[in-house]
Amino acid sequence: MVLTSCVGGAVVSAAPVGTPVLRSPAGGYEELFVPSGMGPIKIQVQWAARGGSSALYILDGLRAPHDHNQWTSDTDALRQFAGDNVTLVFPVGGRSSFYTDWYRPSGTNGQETTYKWETFLTSELPDFLAGYGVSRTNKAIVGASMGGGAAMTLAAHHRDQFRFAGSFSGFLNPTFPVWNEAVRAAMWDEGRFNVDDMWGPVGDLAWSRNDPTVQAELLRGLPMYVSAGNGTPGALDLPYGVGNTVNAMGLEATAAVGTGIFRDRVAALGIPARVEIVDGTHTWPYWGRALATARPMILDVLGAH
Repeated sequence: MVLTSCVGGAVVSAAPVGTPVLRSPAGGYEELFVPSGMGPIKIQVQWAARGGSSALYILDGLRAPHDHNQWTSDTDALRQFAGDNVTLVFPVGGRSSFYTDWYRPSGTNGQETTYKWETFLTSELPDFLAGYGVSRTNKAIVGASMGGGAAMTLAAHHRDQFRFAGSFSGFLNPTFPVWNEAVRAAMWDEGRFNVDDMWGPVGDLAWSRNDPTVQAELLRGLPMYVSAGNGTPGALDLPYGVGNTVNAMGLEATAAVGTGIFRDRVAALGIPARVEIVDGTHTWPYWGRALATARPMILDVLGAH
């Protein structure tokens, strides 16, 4: 089976499935389609500048578009790592999915396929990228908002794959009473998705499994960068307008509470982690800045300078 990719708007053939490629391309950008149980999943890839095997998975937010990952359009992530020897991998799609394996399709919006994002990100995608010489084990994972908590959860449960995890304004304590209702409301607002079809009723073990604060012990020894804003707007909010800024202030104030709970939990357990609550709101420019802060840590851990 030969897969296709899009390079600069042109469709080209990718490597046949099962065909070994000894090393990834040195630099450049591609869009590939990866076979999965959910159907073909698009990924945007910026190859390591010098053909290295390390990778950084970058997860989108709750409103993840179907055609691109917002990190590639709303931040300078591609430019930040353009000269680095690490392959950036941006999964496309999965809005309101929390990048987790759902119990069943959402019964409130006609969804036909059950989300199985953990399976994709930790099995199907690394198997596919291995054909390009990308390591299954020398990887980092970060995300913003929905993707932030998911990055921490995936790293916690797949320590054999991820050597660094980062969360920027993430949902880090979804089992907390205020947060679980916030998750329900956010998913309903973004596509009429039903949280009960994702993790079952509150109290189901799936909630705890996907709560980075509850699973903090599994993160022991993993380099981490966790950040959130305190809800205070700044110059980076100006292009978004007053209405969006007010909404982003409220969302980020809530994210700061969850981040503080996570910070206190890892501190109580004696788990080293870099956790920062800084000025800022729930807006892409701040997440781009957080990624820039995390970049030296990621490169050091992966040996990807």
